[in-house]
Amino acid sequence: MPRPCKCRRISNIPNCKYFKPCGVPLCSLKEVILTLDELEAIRLADLNGMYHDAAAKKMKISRQTFGNIINSAHKKIADFLINAKALKIKGGEVEMIERHFVCYDCKNEWSVPHGTGKPQECPKCKSTNIHRAPQDRGRAGAGRFGRGRGMCGRGGQKNENLYSDGNKRGA
Repeated sequence: MPRPCKCRRISNIPNCKYFKPCGVPLCSLKEVILTLDELEAIRLADLNGMYHDAAAKKMKISRQTFGNIINSAHKKIADFLINAKALKIKGGEVEMIERHFVCYDCKNEWSVPHGTGKPQECPKCKSTNIHRAPQDRGRAGAGRFGRGRGMCGRGGQKNENLYSDGNKRGA
């Protein structure tokens, strides 16, 4: 018996959920269904350029599961493009990511669904002095070698001394 599907975190639901070749009636096209978690994997890895392990952590799944999801998505997109099929985006075991905000005046903290925009005012005191909560902010200085890891995976060499060609300079 297969394991139950683990719920995957996604950050938004697309406005447009159907794509088809121009000039071909929809009734004459075969359909490819891309799930919301496959779309999120494409967004994180291909559009945002995240490494698979970081994207997997963001979606709260294993690196291997992320690899399986993105491989499936790539196959479906290739089938859609090459064989001139319709692409429908729907389904999947997903959970929406929420964004957390804090009011710097009254210290109130609250969350809103991702994709709804920044709130204009605090729901408690109506102040406009609101910011993303510290746990939602990314790390500053996340550079070419990942999100602030400090190590590049080459025998423990520090990032600041390793250049993109793999050579150390300056010390």
